[in-house]
Amino acid sequence: MKIRQLSAAVALALAGLAGAASAQTAQPLRISLTADIRSTEPGVNRDSNSDAVVLHIVEGLVAYGEDAEVRPLLARSVDISPDGKTYTFKLRDGVKFHNGKPLTSADVLWTWQHYTAANAGWRCASEFDGRGAVKVTGVEAPDAHTVVYRLEKPSSLFLASLARTDCGGTGILSKDSVRADGAWDKPIGTGPFELAEWKRGEYIRLTKYAGYANLDGKRDGYTGSKRPLVDEVRFMIVPDDSTAKAALQRGNIDVIEDVSNNDVPVLQGTPNVKVAYAPVMSMTALLLQTKDPVLSNPKMRQALAHAIDYKQLAAAVTEGLAQPNNSVVPLVSPYYDAAQKQGWNYDPAAAQKLLKEAGYKGQELAILTTKRYPQSYNSAVIIQAMLQSVGINAQLSVVEWATQLDRYNAGTYQMMTFPYSARLDAALNYEMVTGDKAKQPRKVWDNPEAQKLIDAASVDTDHAKRQASFDQLHKLFLADVPSIPLYNGLDIGAYRADVKGYQPWAVKKPRAWEVERVAK
Repeated sequence: MKIRQLSAAVALALAGLAGAASAQTAQPLRISLTADIRSTEPGVNRDSNSDAVVLHIVEGLVAYGEDAEVRPLLARSVDISPDGKTYTFKLRDGVKFHNGKPLTSADVLWTWQHYTAANAGWRCASEFDGRGAVKVTGVEAPDAHTVVYRLEKPSSLFLASLARTDCGGTGILSKDSVRADGAWDKPIGTGPFELAEWKRGEYIRLTKYAGYANLDGKRDGYTGSKRPLVDEVRFMIVPDDSTAKAALQRGNIDVIEDVSNNDVPVLQGTPNVKVAYAPVMSMTALLLQTKDPVLSNPKMRQALAHAIDYKQLAAAVTEGLAQPNNSVVPLVSPYYDAAQKQGWNYDPAAAQKLLKEAGYKGQELAILTTKRYPQSYNSAVIIQAMLQSVGINAQLSVVEWATQLDRYNAGTYQMMTFPYSARLDAALNYEMVTGDKAKQPRKVWDNPEAQKLIDAASVDTDHAKRQASFDQLHKLFLADVPSIPLYNGLDIGAYRADVKGYQPWAVKKPRAWEVERVAK
């Protein structure tokens, strides 16, 4: 195998770490990242890798469970007032920061003020000041173990917003995380690991927090049991896929946290390497421009929907790992139920009948796609063939990702295969595709009735009421066919055989807790 060379710094870091590990009995758990983190401050100057590392160090009042449902973490309970505008959090006993100081409501209050201060740079400030779905009008600490948030109006998205990974989970910080002048120093949180060293461009080293106050029970996303079972974790910066795979095979890396589908068969056949995967909340879809002269006809869109063999497509582009899903609600969502399982049947005869009823005369329909995302591109190739087989003159238009994104935002396309990033609440899944096209051309579903249902689901906190809204939305979506959801993505991880407990999950971020080494 020919391996492309990385920078000397990365190569030396891998080699040096391998040598150090062989001289020690307690070998660090080494997890590869494709790029260095941007900062260690939760939700500030961040990206996905930054979030993944920081969320080993800090914890919030609530967090996403394995199924992306929000559950208590530093809070032992959450009470919502009857009018839905007051949230009372009772803090868990015995929780301490990495500096040994006990967690109190004063720390929660200080952290909130730190995040929401003018020019603080916290990504999620707009989610809580009224610019987004929530407006927090006040935060109080009536006693050392109680925190009260007051909202301007009810919102079912408040807890989900607190738990968001790009918000750093609204991780509660010790005041010692900042210097005397108020400038950021390093995260001092309550998580299972604490920051020991950040060697830029090479690795981030975390060490086990011996005083971690673990929740009882089993692992459950970012909450549940989070025992640190190794003394040290190193997130190794390895931008090149081939180098990461070679390092895994040699034993210089223990976990690759983001494996491409195409690499799965090779890694599954590699000695001393295991592969695991889980469905995630992202979605690949065929977008349809409903304002296009041809596609404005609902029967034409229905014909497209019945011309696609979804099982065959999902199997082909994901190496047989993913299942098809015609719902905007992801398979792993707690709101994916019997209604969401209903989709469009693959029925070429029905597709041809609908084409005639729509008055289709063989006009060319372009499918915009990009090779930047291989699964999305491969989906377009397969869809083109399936549409052509029923008499639709579908042609591919392959562009650079930046061009496709511009066309998506402007709504200037007929069809395109598009990979949506994960949303962790079903209302947000629908919000990403629904809206007034005159104001937001990137939206694909311009349906006032649907918007009312989404607005209701964004306010209701009762699961049954929200479920009813999502069920109605799905039926409307199947009838309108503003786009065609194809399948949800996968979180695929590869790891050495002596690593026990590593599990991919719906949020597609590595977790080093509950992971240990076993004797070969």
